[in-house]
Amino acid sequence: MTGWFETVAEAQRRAKKRLPKSVYAALVAGSEQGITVDDNVAAFGELGFAPHVAGLSDVRDLSTTVMGQDLSFPVMVSPTGVQAVHPDGEIAVARAAASRGIALGLSLFASKPVEDVVAANPQTFFQLHWVGSREYLLHLMNRARDAGVVGLILTMDWSFSEGRDWGSPSIPETVNLAAMTRFAPEALARPRWLWQFARSGAIPDLSAPNLAPPGKPAPTFFGAYRDWMSTPLPTWEDIAWLREQWGGPFMLKGITRVDDAQRAVDIGVTAISVSNHGGNNLDGTPATIRVLPSIVDAVGDRVEITLDGGVRRGSDVVKAVALGARAVMIGRAYLWGLAAGGQAGVENVLDILRGGVDSAVLGLGHSSVQDLSPSDVVTTTPSNTPIASDSRST
Repeated sequence: MTGWFETVAEAQRRAKKRLPKSVYAALVAGSEQGITVDDNVAAFGELGFAPHVAGLSDVRDLSTTVMGQDLSFPVMVSPTGVQAVHPDGEIAVARAAASRGIALGLSLFASKPVEDVVAANPQTFFQLHWVGSREYLLHLMNRARDAGVVGLILTMDWSFSEGRDWGSPSIPETVNLAAMTRFAPEALARPRWLWQFARSGAIPDLSAPNLAPPGKPAPTFFGAYRDWMSTPLPTWEDIAWLREQWGGPFMLKGITRVDDAQRAVDIGVTAISVSNHGGNNLDGTPATIRVLPSIVDAVGDRVEITLDGGVRRGSDVVKAVALGARAVMIGRAYLWGLAAGGQAGVENVLDILRGGVDSAVLGLGHSSVQDLSPSDVVTTTPSNTPIASDSRST
């Protein structure tokens, strides 16, 4: 096991050292020029605090709830596809989240079956994309319901770049003999990553078991991706139909506009995630923390609001909560932890964030995250220095 690390940035550095070049590049992702990827992180740096120095609270309550689920602190695991950075994948992440008292979202494109993930963490939300026919969507949804998931997350992202300025990773359709031969130099250059899979008796699984049609084997990730991309685009009426079919806690993920947030509320969603998909969608979309206040002002009294995108520190979590989010959802941060140390690495990342949340709440003079408000946040002068100058280097 890799030893303890003190920041998410260090988890990223260790992930970069451990993972084959293409695998690490897939985690960093982003689109086109990477404007949104960078802005998601940089925008948090333009917000600061005005801390108190006396009369602080000795005891602080960091807990909250999202869609009926208790969270020990205002962080959730965001759904991310095919976690082949570690043999245990989503199971390790689910166990880590359960050990720290938080919920997770499981991607439709995950590498582990929903039944196994729910067994590892009963606080599992299942993520759907609008893919295939309504009949197929009902099959996917009912399987998740039977597995015992506590809610549904519908992710809406439909703009995809044709390339990245820094180059896209080369990922095979399946890990067969030809692929192993082709990627052998990359894998051999990262012996610890290779040894993990060899010791587990498995090879990186690039299938998507939760997308298996009735009575058929699981498709490959890219096969399922092509089906998704060929599905006719949904309407608001389609989303309302899916919400009605589910009938339980329902989050719509991908909101960055006030009018979309209002439409989501009108069709009766339980929660929305202010999200630009980590910068993997339409490049040039503003950082989510920039658009959060206007969405909170418009619909915050009628729907639960979460935020994802660019969260790297507990202080980022506190800024989002102070500006009206009930919780944040993290993606890259826990994947770097998973790559760096498996379940323990994810737990390490969660402990870093929780400690940062507690420290910021202490400094702001509050006894609970529920007491945070916009008055706790101040705007600082934007810096011209990149937040993470090597964030996309491979």
